[in-house]
Amino acid sequence: MSIELVPLCTIHVTMGEQVFVGAGPAGLRIIAEVATGRVEGDRLSGTWRQGAGDWLVVNGGIGTVDVRAIIETDDGANVMVSYGGRLDLSNGPGAAPIFVAPRFECGHPAYTWLNLVQAVGKGDLDGAALTYEFAEVV
Repeated sequence: MSIELVPLCTIHVTMGEQVFVGAGPAGLRIIAEVATGRVEGDRLSGTWRQGAGDWLVVNGGIGTVDVRAIIETDDGANVMVSYGGRLDLSNGPGAAPIFVAPRFECGHPAYTWLNLVQAVGKGDLDGAALTYEFAEVV
């Protein structure tokens, strides 16, 4: 059995305000809001709706991302995407890629296929600009 990756979409995000909660039992908690976002792909395209964010925890130079967002597709459906992942922050933000495992939820008939998709993603942070490549695992 082999794992195949089918390109799903590219996501371009501009990060917004960061709220520093501080050090807690899990580590340093930072809530990073998303200012704008665009999803582009042959099977999934749209914009990130307001309210998307990353509940990031940093502990020992390791960042653990916890993202929830709504993608409003170009044809008007709402798709929830949630993903967790890890990044190496030992050399500062943006020095290493972000690896994530997205899942989707949608009730719109044109996008219920997403409910069965397990995806993987790789992200690159450059200042406030974040770009992800998502691929479906088949």
